[in-house]
Amino acid sequence: MEKHVLGLELPTDPRWVNIAEKSIEDILVDHAYCEQKAASSCISLIVKFSDKTELVEMLTPVVAEEWSHFERVIEELTKRGFKLGKQRKDEYVLQLSKLEKKGGSREEQLVEKLLINALIEARSCERFRLLWKHIADESLQKFYYELMVSEAGHYKNFLQLAKTYLPEDDVMKRWKEILKGEADILANLEVRGDRMH
Repeated sequence: MEKHVLGLELPTDPRWVNIAEKSIEDILVDHAYCEQKAASSCISLIVKFSDKTELVEMLTPVVAEEWSHFERVIEELTKRGFKLGKQRKDEYVLQLSKLEKKGGSREEQLVEKLLINALIEARSCERFRLLWKHIADESLQKFYYELMVSEAGHYKNFLQLAKTYLPEDDVMKRWKEILKGEADILANLEVRGDRMH
């Protein structure tokens, strides 16, 4: 589950996990919304590309899994006497969405969305790993280990799916460009411990 296994160009700043540990409520609230958005994103792809059988078959169980993760994060919040609270602006995802190329064929548009989703999953997985490895709270260590294992396959699903709709060489060329763009975004974002990304 190292950075290169996930394909990421730039590892998370090591300070992130130390700051995050001091803002567990904020991290859990933000994490809950990340799971909700992951489920919503898959639903939206299924609805928009309902004619793509492989996509519908692969993403339908992912919706259920992401939603069950949402429920589990809510349990962790409740256990600690915290509430879900309001959703905050996700600067990382906003910046990332700017990398998405508009136009082109329907397949090209779909692949762009799949690759952005793959990247968000890979980065989330890397952050779960950091929390599992470095956080002092033992029940949260276990929680993030389980989520890391569960989420590890998701980014590969999105990549695999992208190769169903465009030639592999084209997909991997574009994937590398998006990875590079994400590394630039991360390098310029403030290190905040109250956000999952």
